[in-house]
Amino acid sequence: MSVESILAEAESKMGKSIQHLEQELATIRTGRANPALIERVMVPYYGTPTPLNQLAQIAAPEPRLLVVQVYDRGQMGAVERAIRDAGMGLNPSNDGQVIRVPIPPLTEERRREYVKLVRQRAEEARVAVRNVRRDELHRIQQQERAGEIPEDHARRAGEQLQRITDSHIGRIDAIASRKEAEVMEVS
Repeated sequence: MSVESILAEAESKMGKSIQHLEQELATIRTGRANPALIERVMVPYYGTPTPLNQLAQIAAPEPRLLVVQVYDRGQMGAVERAIRDAGMGLNPSNDGQVIRVPIPPLTEERRREYVKLVRQRAEEARVAVRNVRRDELHRIQQQERAGEIPEDHARRAGEQLQRITDSHIGRIDAIASRKEAEVMEVS
């Protein structure tokens, strides 16, 4: 495998770590309503845990309200229970047509907990990126020892891999600080 393909693979894997971080952070509550907040809530659908976004359409018509339009009206009670039991402090109400989920303002203490969670998720993403760097650097060194690439090429590839890693960690830091600001913003 060529050095270029190893670097391209490293960049791809690091990009996936960033995508995963963004998905994780979307589920962390801020002061305003966001459909991503509840779309992965698991609902028991005929005995099978199913993500809410497969059973209903979720919309945010107002900054502090989510509206859940359940496709199968017979499942409205199960959906309502699942949202209530998701541990997010949400109290949905069911009017027979749609489920309204008011998003209460966050307390200062809760905001700080969410900021800690954001930082923890960001650190997990940084570790994942560093693990990719370690694994790919190991592959480059193996090729060097096997005589497939010269020492100076391996050194340059290692430096390039470090630049890619630094760039991805910078993106993670930017995403995390943006989310922290969003969580701490009092509307």
